[in-house]
Amino acid sequence: MKPHDFWQDIHPPGSFETDGDFTSFFVAELEDGRQLRLPIRLLADGEHALASLIINQAGFAVLDALAENLAAKIEPLDIDVVAGLPTLGLTLAAAVAQKLGHSRYVPLGTSRKFWYRDELSVALSSITTPEQQKRLYVDPRMLPLLEGCRVALIDDVISSGTSIVAGLDLLASCGIEPVVIGAAMLQSDRWRARLDAAGPQWQARTKGVFATPILERTAEGKWRRPA
Repeated sequence: MKPHDFWQDIHPPGSFETDGDFTSFFVAELEDGRQLRLPIRLLADGEHALASLIINQAGFAVLDALAENLAAKIEPLDIDVVAGLPTLGLTLAAAVAQKLGHSRYVPLGTSRKFWYRDELSVALSSITTPEQQKRLYVDPRMLPLLEGCRVALIDDVISSGTSIVAGLDLLASCGIEPVVIGAAMLQSDRWRARLDAAGPQWQARTKGVFATPILERTAEGKWRRPA
């Protein structure tokens, strides 16, 4: 596959094998069996890799399917407002809010506007840009939309858990505790320990459309799920 071909199609159940080794792409499965091909990204040790999802590069049909699935998972929780984590989580959060019938959502941000307040911010790092030191902000004008409401905190991918915990910390500083965390992809299990450290309730409150493992390199240079 060419790089720009990824994330463009949701395939019917059984389109691709999922039990064997993988070469150029990993096959993720939604709960209804539909499949999505994801590029495999090599980790620094050269022996492990992760499946990747860049949702703002996805085809509209893929974004629609992921948002519809996640919205269905959190709709029974009577969500009042969706808050989205930057940058890629904003794309999914907006789509999920629309699927829930909301007229708007609340985007958190990393770009400080002159009316923002430093006390309404926390430090933020990302697994994809670890060298960049950022801060996560909530627009003070948006606080009335969140206060006293049933909030869903949405990101595109939960991987190390760093970004989602920053979002939780930011909302907690405003006296807000989300009723659910949502993502399109739960990438490996590395996020679980970080969420546990943030609070014992968070693993049970986390919903994902699909999950992907850390992959191990085989002797033939292919990629395999851990035993």
